[in-house]
Amino acid sequence: MTTASNGASPIDTMSASPSPPAVSNGSPYDETNYGAANGEAPVPQTVSSSNPKAAAQAASDMRNIVRRKLTGYVGFANLPNQWHRKSVRKGFNFNVMVVGESGLGKSTLVNTLFNTSLYPPKERKPPSLDLQKTVSIQSISADIEENGVRLRLTVVDTPGFGDFINNDESWDPIVKNIEQRFDAYLDAENKVNRMNIVDNRIHAVVFFIQPTGHSLKPLDVEVMRKLHTKVNLIPVIAKSDTLTDEEITAFKHRILADIAHHQIQIFEGPRYELDDDETIAENNEIMSKVPFAVVGANSEVATADGRKVRGRRYPWGVIEVDNEEHCDFVKLRQMLIRTHMEELKENTNNFLYENYRSDKLAAMGVQQDSSVFKEVNPAVKQEEERSLHEAKLQKMEMEMKMVFQQKVAEKESKLRQSEEELYARHREMKEQLDRQRSELEEKKTRIEQGRPVEKETKRKGFSLR
Repeated sequence: MTTASNGASPIDTMSASPSPPAVSNGSPYDETNYGAANGEAPVPQTVSSSNPKAAAQAASDMRNIVRRKLTGYVGFANLPNQWHRKSVRKGFNFNVMVVGESGLGKSTLVNTLFNTSLYPPKERKPPSLDLQKTVSIQSISADIEENGVRLRLTVVDTPGFGDFINNDESWDPIVKNIEQRFDAYLDAENKVNRMNIVDNRIHAVVFFIQPTGHSLKPLDVEVMRKLHTKVNLIPVIAKSDTLTDEEITAFKHRILADIAHHQIQIFEGPRYELDDDETIAENNEIMSKVPFAVVGANSEVATADGRKVRGRRYPWGVIEVDNEEHCDFVKLRQMLIRTHMEELKENTNNFLYENYRSDKLAAMGVQQDSSVFKEVNPAVKQEEERSLHEAKLQKMEMEMKMVFQQKVAEKESKLRQSEEELYARHREMKEQLDRQRSELEEKKTRIEQGRPVEKETKRKGFSLR
């Protein structure tokens, strides 16, 4: 055992190859021409959205992304390695609660999961000893280390649950303990110094179901309904070696039918777009085993072929804990520890705790002040900025239209005035020409008739003006 820091914050452990990226000529390229630049057929980007404006904005954002090839090794490909070193230095923590009736092997299963004697052997109580009257909450923590990685493990047990004649409201201590841990974390977040916040929230609840082979008991249904909105619920069938394979399969179907009928949410592994086919197949295989039929054993036994395995010896043979053909213990351990531990913690922090925190603050009368600590949604903010920009463009367009219409009206007025002046001058010149023509006609008539013409001195000539 090694001691880990109480203020350790869990961070996903990631690894990346430090090899430098491929060297190129450094010319910029967009997403469409990426394949063409590498000698492949171009792959056009597609944007799908039910909102045409959102789709147009997304397409515009994609066009504005400038992708460039590196001409050499820069080094930011080692960022995952930096996160790995930081995570290993700080260590991790994981809090799990086991809920179930006494005698279902909760302590044994926890010891089997982490391959350590976390729980000491229990002493047999004499028959004359009075049993406790209420459900108690017992917590045990240990610092364990594997290959240089430290883990602060906290296991919360619920002795006395389901052991009474009247189990009404026996789940209250469990729910209150989970809420108290949420309240403690919320109080630590509201303090001035938040550097060393210890995460004592329950990240997963392993709920043990008695291997009756029929269906969920009313107590099981009620407790799961009280817990599924506050914790990541993982149902397991305890001591599954008491059932045959056919009985286990039928029992699982009945349990899942009861869970779906009562709308109980159990933990499901998240699915990411970048997951490869192998990871997707592995997650699907794990989820296909829910609820897990498990068997716990701390001691090693010898099989018929001489192998030393963890399991239980029976007159008819040996049950191997780590054999997937015998039970689902390996899949349960794989989901809890190897593949989905960080997802359990992330779902607890981002979804379950946030919902509890919002309800708690709303019940206390705390309202969101838009002027202080305003929560900004980047998508909403981008939409607001786009709306303001469109309104500004519309205003500028209206102003330009008004100026254009005013200029057109002034030009039309000037053209009409010039046209009227031209028409007036035309009429004046036409009238003057008509007068001169009539005078000439009159002179012509007088000459032909031999009548005298006016004296030359009176008119020396005529002008068209």
